[in-house]
Amino acid sequence: MIVAALGWASVGVFGSLPFLLIAWSVQLGIPGFGPTQTATLAAFTDPLNAIFESMSGFTGTGLTMTDNEEVLPRTLQWWRTFTEWVGGVGVIVLTTAVLSRPGSGSLTLYESEARSEKIHPSIVSTVRTIWWIFILFTFVSILALWLAGMPIWGAINHAMTGLATGGFSITDNSIATYDSVAIDFVLIPIMLLGSIAFPVHYLILQGDLRNFYTDLQTRWVFGYMGLGSALLWGFLYFGGPYQTPFAALRYGLFQFVSAATCTGFQTAVDSTNVALGRWPSYAQLTVTFGMFVGGAAGSTAGGIKLIRGLTLSKGIRYYIADVFYPETAVRRLNINGRRLNEKEASREFMEAAIIVVLWITFLVVGTFVLLLTLSPAEYSLANVVFEVASAQGNVGLSSGITGPESLPTIGKVTFLFNMWIGRLEIIPVLVMLRTIFKRGGLYS
Repeated sequence: MIVAALGWASVGVFGSLPFLLIAWSVQLGIPGFGPTQTATLAAFTDPLNAIFESMSGFTGTGLTMTDNEEVLPRTLQWWRTFTEWVGGVGVIVLTTAVLSRPGSGSLTLYESEARSEKIHPSIVSTVRTIWWIFILFTFVSILALWLAGMPIWGAINHAMTGLATGGFSITDNSIATYDSVAIDFVLIPIMLLGSIAFPVHYLILQGDLRNFYTDLQTRWVFGYMGLGSALLWGFLYFGGPYQTPFAALRYGLFQFVSAATCTGFQTAVDSTNVALGRWPSYAQLTVTFGMFVGGAAGSTAGGIKLIRGLTLSKGIRYYIADVFYPETAVRRLNINGRRLNEKEASREFMEAAIIVVLWITFLVVGTFVLLLTLSPAEYSLANVVFEVASAQGNVGLSSGITGPESLPTIGKVTFLFNMWIGRLEIIPVLVMLRTIFKRGGLYS
């Protein structure tokens, strides 16, 4: 856990070097650097902004310190995309695939990155299979977006960040720039692909199509995203800013799937329609709930993960029903095809409850910090909760708070921490901090 936590922090720092080096080379007028200086590129001369962008990329968050991604040199556009593409599957998973040998502790590293399900008995074979599946889906996604009318450079970048459920874009208004119904509806299945566990993808590619409905998480990926999208559609049409049922469906479906898969692409911006930050509070909180839950464990999505939400709800029902059974009754808790005895059920329930409680705790702390530093006249409580949930859920949707000038330094540091713990699901970071404090004599 300590290796994973420190590894992700280090990657975030080292990943900022391309932003810093290119921005300062242009700033100093070093020959060979063609791009002219812009306010967007100049923002990366600040190391904190560069680290923020790098951490946002590798954690698959997608919140950005750029004011206009279109004016960035293509080298940085590509680097931003590449960080999300690698980070979506996992930095530790990539390292394991390239460097590890059987029996080298790769299982421990694999599990430290919030993964547990295996495709093959060997972890090295598992992670290499994951990467082959990821590369295959990337090329399919590029082709689909290009056929839908997106220019090839945009198709390459958005396919990579969409499948990785990262959300970085090469345009200023994300997917809203294209204002295309076809592109919107092609991106929805791409984002859904990224939110389904890779072991399920492997079985489906092997011809076992039953996993679409027999796997608990996959079934709920479609179920709860469908229900959430329908609810959001109702809010946006009957009580919100859209005048036609199709417009409410188009923007509501896309934004809820983008939030619940933790991708972070946006189509609801002022240039094309109504910005997400100006949606009614109850619509914003519906999207926030999607960011909180996230996708399936073992996928590229963030959030608390579907399996934990399902374990928590099934566990609560299990313990409430226990009141009506005699003490001698032998009961089992069924979760995703596993029949757990009382001890196993208690352990699973406690693990899920701990993650959820910690997630909510840090969400509240982050919200409190931002409320102290932001102007209450400019941003509502719903805006702040939305933004913190987006950072911690590694989503990237924004209500307008995140930016090089609009977000104060303490807010940037807070979001860096939120993105870091959100990607590693909190526990590894807390273990690392406890070790540091203990070694430093600050913890006993």
